[in-house]
Amino acid sequence: MSTTVDVHIKELVEQGYTLLDGISTDDQAAEALRQLGEPIPQYDGALRHQVKAAPGFEGRRYSKSTNTILVHTEAPGWNPPPRYLALHCRVQAKCGSGHTELADARAFVAQLGEADRRLVYERTVDWVGHNTGGTGSSGVRRPAVERTAAGREIVRFSYNLLTAGHYDPSLDAEVRPEELPLGAAGIELAHQAEAFFREHKVSVLIPEDSVLVWDNQRMLHARSSYTDVRRHLTRYWLADGR
Repeated sequence: MSTTVDVHIKELVEQGYTLLDGISTDDQAAEALRQLGEPIPQYDGALRHQVKAAPGFEGRRYSKSTNTILVHTEAPGWNPPPRYLALHCRVQAKCGSGHTELADARAFVAQLGEADRRLVYERTVDWVGHNTGGTGSSGVRRPAVERTAAGREIVRFSYNLLTAGHYDPSLDAEVRPEELPLGAAGIELAHQAEAFFREHKVSVLIPEDSVLVWDNQRMLHARSSYTDVRRHLTRYWLADGR
């Protein structure tokens, strides 16, 4: 194992994210990422997903829009969710925005009051899955923070699901609290998470030919809005294959 790989693994353990640079092609990205984990199929069954704005999503909180995406973890309906998420920047937004934002969910949970800690550890949520052509997950029922038999904790979170009942709702979505996964308590939890996130987040405008990798079972993430529709990232999911 190279010293460089050791450094990135150390950063993933200590701060929850790391940045790989000097990567210009898909093959280079795949080779570098395999040293951190095993690439796994995403929602559509492909190992790579192109993150680009597309027409028709202007009114939604969705990766194919240019709107702000609020705090969440990736694929909470998977069992387990991807261990690592990676974004390879092919074309950086030149408008000065489109940042990937990260904050440690462990720190968020640690500062919650007793009632909210019971909520995240004990109340189960129906985390909806995705099935496309037989690929994906039918969803899982787990608490927001799952303690595994191995002694690890897996965080699942979605501001959108807790406040609007959908992972990618419209910007003006309104749902009655009693129809939401954790009711009014879940709405308040989502608001607390967003407030914590805004205070403690790290914002990364990923350089071109670089890959940002983070621990998706630990870190909350979001994205700032942007206007430069040329922005293009390639997304990878990694299982904990090391």
